[in-house]
Amino acid sequence: MAALAVAGVASAQSSVTLFGVVDASISGYSSTSRDMYNGATVKTSSRGLSNSGYNSSRLGFRGTEDLGGGLAASFWLEAPITNDDGVTGVSTFARRSTVSLSGGFGEVRLGRDYTPTFWNNTVFDPFGTNGVGTSLVQTAAASFGHPTRASNTVGYFLPPNLGGFYGQLQYGFHEQTKYSPGIATPDVENNSRTGRYVGGRFGYANGPLDVALAYGSATIGDDYYAGTTDKLDILNLGASYDFGPAKLFGEYSRSKLKTEIDNNISNNPMSFTSAKLNGWLLGVTVPVGAGLIRASYSGVKYKSSFENSLIDDPRAAKLALGYVHNLSKRTALYATVARIRNKDGAGLTVGGPMFIGNGIFAPRTSTGYDFGIRHAF
Repeated sequence: MAALAVAGVASAQSSVTLFGVVDASISGYSSTSRDMYNGATVKTSSRGLSNSGYNSSRLGFRGTEDLGGGLAASFWLEAPITNDDGVTGVSTFARRSTVSLSGGFGEVRLGRDYTPTFWNNTVFDPFGTNGVGTSLVQTAAASFGHPTRASNTVGYFLPPNLGGFYGQLQYGFHEQTKYSPGIATPDVENNSRTGRYVGGRFGYANGPLDVALAYGSATIGDDYYAGTTDKLDILNLGASYDFGPAKLFGEYSRSKLKTEIDNNISNNPMSFTSAKLNGWLLGVTVPVGAGLIRASYSGVKYKSSFENSLIDDPRAAKLALGYVHNLSKRTALYATVARIRNKDGAGLTVGGPMFIGNGIFAPRTSTGYDFGIRHAF
């Protein structure tokens, strides 16, 4: 992305940059369900102008000040925009809002930022978790409650001079009020511990190889008087290797929904797992002149602790194909098509309308396409 310096910067050691992406596409979606008794099908569908089919549309400001002695202070404010309808503008900086201090020790970053576990999902997806091509690893994890970003975080990043090794740690405060004595706590769900995130990511990138392992634990629910805390634990491993004529991608992910029970009446805290999600992805990108062919095949499998062992676990698989044609370094045309096949109760879609489901119809296939243009500045 080309940088546009903002006027009025007084010091040669300081810089402020305006940047952004405007991405628009004509997109279509259809979701088909099948009658479990006679095989009849019903379908929902929609078509229209969308955004962020290739890269997420955004508008941001970032800046750095050289403090001397190898130290630098930086800020980053990035807002989501919906350029297809103009409704969402710079009303929040929900994509990223951080301030940081960096030097030979690495970087300490404060604010709202990507979670370490999401980085693996997007870096090792040929479609970058955008548009209908987004891998099922990300789609299913998000439906489980996996946070793409975490607020109120303190993050640490390793310095970039470690021979290819990189890593980060992140802690997100839940910022809930603590009452003393505890019985003064209001009887409202999700007001005691929800919002906390702890995670880390460590990897190695050198030459054509990039591999990283990430783990995160997000507190997604709590009930003080029931003594319960709901947590989502995520572990994923991703890798890519650039052979030149083609770049290969792979990822494996495991998510676990867990409820911890610590009732004040009992002195024996317990923990049980209610659901698990395993996901995987294989992908490739192939440069062709000024263009890039993209393809991925991903799948997920759910397992519930409460399910009957005679019932097959819900699962889904997705095939995505796409092509990007670069008109310049900043402007590209793109096309993506994708199809999901659901089995045994899974109900994942590529986007758009949900399945018709009323106990008679079971989700089957979801198909979508994006044809668009992306301009970055």
